[in-house]
Amino acid sequence: MRSDTQPTGTHPDGPIDIVIFGGAGDLAFRKLIPALFSAHQHDKLDADTRIIGVGRQDWGRDGYLAFINEKAKPFIEKALAEAPAADALWQSFLDRLSFASVDVTNPAAYENLAAISQPNTQRVFYLATAPSLFTQICANLTAVNLVDERTRVVLEKPLGHDLASARAINDEVAQYFRESQIYRIDHYLGKETVQNLMVLRFGNAILEPIWRGPNIRSVQITVAETVGVGSRAGFYDQTGALRDMVQNHLLQLLCIVAMEPPISLDPNDVRDEKLKVLRSLRPMTPADIKRDTVRGQYQAGSISGQSVPGYMSEENVPKGSRTETFVSLKANINNARWANVPFYLRTGKRMQERRSEIIIEFDDMPFSIFSGAANSKPNRLVITLQPEESIQLQMMAKEPGSGMNMRQVNLNLDLQSAFSERRAEAYERLLIDVIKGRLTHFMRRDELEAAWVWVEPILTEWAQSGEAPRPYNAGTWGPAASSALMARSNLTWYEES
Repeated sequence: MRSDTQPTGTHPDGPIDIVIFGGAGDLAFRKLIPALFSAHQHDKLDADTRIIGVGRQDWGRDGYLAFINEKAKPFIEKALAEAPAADALWQSFLDRLSFASVDVTNPAAYENLAAISQPNTQRVFYLATAPSLFTQICANLTAVNLVDERTRVVLEKPLGHDLASARAINDEVAQYFRESQIYRIDHYLGKETVQNLMVLRFGNAILEPIWRGPNIRSVQITVAETVGVGSRAGFYDQTGALRDMVQNHLLQLLCIVAMEPPISLDPNDVRDEKLKVLRSLRPMTPADIKRDTVRGQYQAGSISGQSVPGYMSEENVPKGSRTETFVSLKANINNARWANVPFYLRTGKRMQERRSEIIIEFDDMPFSIFSGAANSKPNRLVITLQPEESIQLQMMAKEPGSGMNMRQVNLNLDLQSAFSERRAEAYERLLIDVIKGRLTHFMRRDELEAAWVWVEPILTEWAQSGEAPRPYNAGTWGPAASSALMARSNLTWYEES
């Protein structure tokens, strides 16, 4: 294993190549190429930065540009339509692109990539491939002298199927890269509102003193999708919602909500505090898992007035599959700040709305002179990540007129009008962080493994129980058992309140 001595946060010195393994895959043309185009459009890339797609296709550069024009350009049309001199802008972006035909399992094929690599170039390798290929790619890159002290590698999820496989991947990649060179990406950590949560918490004296139990009654974190598994069914059926979403996205959001103030914004100081949260999660016993977790699988239903099939009718889903497409669960953190405050995590496909949000529900007043008033509701901080990013503080106010009738009103943190600066998408922001050597918003190895330590007993108990996921109709908010999970603590999901 390589030593981890190089400082982080260093900017590139000289030209830089961004090399995308899986350069012709869905992630590349839907997210990575559009993100890099946006960075190019707004002068976030140095003039000598190149983007090199890598794939097994027998293409030259012209073939790759034709592919990008066909597949990636539709995801950029809106930006181009609003840009002056759009044709020249697009052409200047294409001028950055190259392609290397590489069968990643064939060591000799890496000479094709080495042949177009410039001397004295800092390289970022983005591995948008199956994790089973990570070791071969890293070893073969090293063998053709494309890895040096300045090289950075981005690892796309999923990083492992369980704790043992995650550790194996980490061990294998560590043979070729130091920890300070490894960027385990979770695009939720690139969202503006997620990063703003750090400032909201630690930059405002009004919130930090009350950001704890018993002032906070509960926390809800929801990532709901209206889409089904689509073309990912072959992968998804081997993964499920707990591995695909909870183990990474939702637990990372939980960490940012629950972490203690770091001593600085140094990447390791921030990630140390996130790690403490993961290690403080109360381990779940078989009885806890039976009582406090719900897994579901969508059936046929309707989304926005359109009929959609059930999971079992999706292409490439095996008959009798027991893979969950929905999870809700109750988590507890064993520390002084969060004692007796439940965290409810929920994610699912084919839900009623596409919505990602964090709900901080504050406790009731210890004594209220308005206790008999109608329509009284708890104060909530509503942090919406998608479809539109926003932060609202819900409070009670007096209705106009005689009497003391109350109504809930929203205090909006209006980020759109408060800042004239452009709001970059998550992948663009994170790719720029990689280029600039900023590790704060990427998972460290011990974070990843601590998340697996907590999740793995749930997976094991589900497998041993033999119970099938609970059915729920597409276009709903999941199985009724998910609402019952909240009701046992006299709580409701936000949309039900």
